[in-house]
Parts: sequence; C-alpha cells; structure tokens
Amino acid sequence: MSTIKPFYFPTTVTFVDDSPTFLSNLCLQLDSQLAFQLFSAPAEALQFVNSSPRPSSPNQPIFAPFRDRTDEDVAQQVISLSVNTVRNQVHNAQRFGATSVVVVDYDMPGMNGLEFCRRMTDPAVRKIMLTGKADEHIAVQSFNEGIIDRFIRKQDVSAISSLNRAVRDMQNAYFDNICHSILDTLALSEYAFLRDEVLATRVAELSSALGIVEHYLSYSPCGLLMLDSKGSTYLLIVHTPETLRGVREIAVAQEAPAAFLAELDSHRRLPYFWQSDGDYPAQCTTWEDYMYPATRLSGRQEYVYAVIPNPPGLDLERVISYDSYLEKLDRDMEKTWRSRN
Repeated sequence: MSTIKPFYFPTTVTFVDDSPTFLSNLCLQLDSQLAFQLFSAPAEALQFVNSSPRPSSPNQPIFAPFRDRTDEDVAQQVISLSVNTVRNQVHNAQRFGATSVVVVDYDMPGMNGLEFCRRMTDPAVRKIMLTGKADEHIAVQSFNEGIIDRFIRKQDVSAISSLNRAVRDMQNAYFDNICHSILDTLALSEYAFLRDEVLATRVAELSSALGIVEHYLSYSPCGLLMLDSKGSTYLLIVHTPETLRGVREIAVAQEAPAAFLAELDSHRRLPYFWQSDGDYPAQCTTWEDYMYPATRLSGRQEYVYAVIPNPPGLDLERVISYDSYLEKLDRDMEKTWRSRN
C-alpha cells in the first residue's frame, strides 16, 4: 500500500570493501545525488556506522511519556507523539549524516561482511552484501536468515544499476521501518490522509515536479513541510471537510466577513494565517493576503490542498540544504580518503 511517510530526508550510505581501488571505481558510478561514505577498514567502518546520528534525538524524542497532571495513577501513563518534534528535525544540521544503508563486501580480512552486519547496533539500518562467486551461497543463506536485506553479485553485468536501485529501495525501507509506529498512531487523527493512496500518488507527483528531496509533518494547519535540494521550501496544506468546518467555525466566532466565508466554502483558495496558528485572526481586514490557490482531490475522502512557496513564519533561514551537505561531504571525504589510503 502506498503511503506518505511522516518524514523523509536524504541519508548517507556507507560502503565497506577492503579494496580501495574497487571503492574508488565504484563511487564514480553511483547516483550523483547520493550521499555516501567509503571505508576500506571494516573496524573503522563499524565504529562510524554504530555512532552515526539517528532521526530524532534523546533530547527531543518523537514519542514521549504523557500523563494528565490531574491523574496521580502512574498506570494511566500513555505515550504521546510530538508532531512538533517531527517537523523540527529540519533544523537538525546532522540529519543527512544518518546512516540508512550499509553496502558491505563479504570476503574481508579481520572481519567478514556477515560478522560486520551482526555487530551493527541499529536494527533499522538496511544491509546489502556485495559478493563474489565463492561467497554467493553464504549471501543466500544470510538473506534467508534475515541477517542481510539484499545481496548483489559483483560479477553481474548489471551490478551497478542493481546496486543503485537496491540502495533507493533500502533507503525507503529504512524510513518505512522508523515511521511505522507514527503512521499507526496518527491513523485516526487529522493526519489519516498519510495512508490515502490517491493522495500519496498526488504528493509524489508534486514532489517530482518541485524537486522535493525531504519533507516533514506540519501542523496548524496540518500538512507537509517540503524542501528541495537547494533548501527552497514549500508548505503543502491538506484539508478535509471536517477540518474545513473547524476553520469556518473559528472564523465565524472571530466575525470574519461574508466574503471570506464564501471563498472558503468555494474551495478555490485556502487560508494560511501563519501569525495565529492557522486560525482566522481577530479583526482581520486583509484576509485576502493570506489566501492561496487550492485544488480538490477525491481519495478515501474529499481533500482540498494548497502548495505555498516560501511559507512565512517557520524560521527556516538557517536550515542546511542537501546540496550544501553534499558539497561539504565531497570535500571532507576527498581529504579523509587521501589520508586513509
């Protein structure tokens, strides 16, 4: 089933092979937009992978204990989800450095690829094993046992294209794994649209057209904060009939003019009142300045959505772009690769 991930950003792939020459040739054939690290020493690579940053952080977890202040019974404690924390990952300058996939050779001195995979500490990281003919039966057995997620034969003519495709698949699988609990938690909320296949297809189309490489759940109003590789930002607002009724009720309570209510009811434009958490501001006389062209879509239910370029009020000026990360990674890796080899 096609879904919208609650958050997604480019991550780093770690390649481990005891042959520096093989790695040097390999990196020239990888996707140009792929962030990667190269290691010819398995022990050094393992330390890097096991210490790489992960989505969220101990200081700001996505899930956290929540208990009503008036409830003194610890047994009533539940787990709450912070959409704010999901979106705030965009401010984490280290987010692209998270290792999502490891591509490891099997036959290496000191530590073979199978031992390497077993000693990895993050179960969410996907594992691809590169094998020669002599190692193929070991790779098949490891795959069947769930120790690795894919294996690719080095000698295959299509090895590089298979590798690039497998890396993309495994990066998606990495986020599917870490986002599964979030999707389940939001299944009955205003974010239920994340599981709508029709809307997921439309979001994929919009992302392709805009060159989006990362996105995060947003709120007030709910939707997705999206960024392209240069760091240009877009806010996708998603409304259902129920959420639009809520917008209308607050606007009526704030004595919004009839013209605004008529425009809202027409579904031709949607408001983004960024200074008042999405609600119609009291005594607002310039409401038209906050309106954006909208589109209707029929999926599991009816949607009205709008895409807002460069949305104000989100404090995104210092966000590190993926292109900037790639440029720094190239400089650092070239320097490090020379010193290692």
